[in-house]
Amino acid sequence: VIGGNNCPIVDTWWQTETGAIMISALPGITTTKPGSAQVPIPGITVEVLDDNCVPVGSSGGGLLVITEPWPSMLRGIWKDPERYTETYWSTFDGKYFAGDGAHLDADNDVWLLGRVDDVMNVSGHRLSTMEIESALVSNQAVAESAVVGAADETTGQAVVAFVVLKKRAAGVANPEDDIAALKAHVVKEIGAIARPRDIYLVDDLPKTRSGKIMRRLLRDIAEGREIGDTTTLLDTSVIRLIDGQVN
Repeated sequence: VIGGNNCPIVDTWWQTETGAIMISALPGITTTKPGSAQVPIPGITVEVLDDNCVPVGSSGGGLLVITEPWPSMLRGIWKDPERYTETYWSTFDGKYFAGDGAHLDADNDVWLLGRVDDVMNVSGHRLSTMEIESALVSNQAVAESAVVGAADETTGQAVVAFVVLKKRAAGVANPEDDIAALKAHVVKEIGAIARPRDIYLVDDLPKTRSGKIMRRLLRDIAEGREIGDTTTLLDTSVIRLIDGQVN
């Protein structure tokens, strides 16, 4: 067992720009929750705000900001002060925001949703692509998944998932049954609001040479756009096959 019932395992939140951990469980003080970064460390103050700078409380997801200065904070970008202000301080006046979404639970513990670019707004609910991907791969039939948000006339954005099944290579997958089962699994793990509009069963996912999934290209496919730059892909045939399957 990880930790051997002796060493606490904690989730934390920090960035290169923050210079130190900002949010963390405090073993011996807080009751740890796997997956939650939990509470700001002493001396740090954070809030989760909506787009109008109103705290969301535990009602839903929002944008994670630090509201007071701290000793290790980034204080500028060399020879580019305008970029520093625009990147970190322009979204909310006087509050540090570097692009991460989060939500608070009933205990006011912080749960990170990932980068705002990877957070979807479905019928007014902020959903993390990372959270839905984790729900999908928790199904024993799934080897890998990638989730993107696609424009939708009814909900604003819709959840679209690309899934690699463990058994697909063996040729025993029943696509319709598998897709229905995976949608039901996401509903069970997260809730009905996270139910994917579309799930595509694919043989592989487009990745860079370093192994990063290129969700930008999958978003192009999900929205029926021309596929963007593919020069960093390890194997460009993967994205062409997916595009042919979907469109």
